[in-house]
Amino acid sequence: MIIGVSGRNGAGKGEFVDYLSDRSFEVLSLSDSIRDELVRRGLEETREQMIDVGREMRAEGGPGALARALVQKLGSDRNYAIDSVRHPAEVDVLREHTPDFKLVWVEAPLELRFQRMLERGRPGDPETLEAMQALEERELESQDVAGQQLNAVQAMADFVVRNEAGLPELYLSIHDVFRESLFFERPSWDAYFISIARVVASRSNCVKRKVAAVVTVDRRIVSTGYNGTPRGTRNCNEGGCPRCNDLAPGGTALAECFCSHGEENAITQAAYHGVSLRGGTLYTTFSPCLQCTKLVINAGLSEVVYNIDYPLGETSLDLLAEAGVKVRQVTLAD
Repeated sequence: MIIGVSGRNGAGKGEFVDYLSDRSFEVLSLSDSIRDELVRRGLEETREQMIDVGREMRAEGGPGALARALVQKLGSDRNYAIDSVRHPAEVDVLREHTPDFKLVWVEAPLELRFQRMLERGRPGDPETLEAMQALEERELESQDVAGQQLNAVQAMADFVVRNEAGLPELYLSIHDVFRESLFFERPSWDAYFISIARVVASRSNCVKRKVAAVVTVDRRIVSTGYNGTPRGTRNCNEGGCPRCNDLAPGGTALAECFCSHGEENAITQAAYHGVSLRGGTLYTTFSPCLQCTKLVINAGLSEVVYNIDYPLGETSLDLLAEAGVKVRQVTLAD
């Protein structure tokens, strides 16, 4: 889950983010890169400096620049709370990165927010209500496309949480948000195993093409294989295969190729360890060649799921169909 948090100064965004942090969310802030830039310039971190430098960074890299830098840090294995969402383009970037992104707007009355600011005593905060109002005018909307546009961000929020009755009520409101949005997309089994096959392919030592296969039985991986020269021989990328190292055109000089294919290695690896593949499914990054197709059939595999068409694979697909092996293609977004 990726939860973005926005709101006016003193509304309680920090309390919201801290609550998620205590519940194993990793906290990131779109303002972190602005703070880094202030340090680089030797400037004091005040709210006015943050606004000005943030506008400069958006003007140079586009209004979604801060969000584009942040999404590079996001992994698929954890939940995130993202603070300081202040421009609609940032919301667009985060939603484009993951359809599960939810934006929460934290709201509180002006006088209460000002009182909270006085109590926290943060350097650079306005000292009068009038100064706070003047500063907020710069944040709420701007004719400058690179300026903060909190009004537009508020209009894009999936949830609005009011924070004016104390922390216990705020926490109850947070729970209400999660009761409505505790869901996220998981990859299908096909996408899951094809993605694993892609990772396995990164171990390939073939200089021509990186291919890999994963064999599953009852949705359990029992064997993997990637293409390359045989066990105990010189790797292809170390000069071990004359055909690949001569960069032979596709489909030529196959009799001179020392490399075993990913599907072939997945099947023979199972045999090497005495594992039956009968009734299993082979997931492969490319549709199998004719040689691998014969191994698939004779190994008793019941299904082949592939990502990309192999250039010489039409005959193989016909033979798999004749043998009663199910074949499906699964396309993954890069």
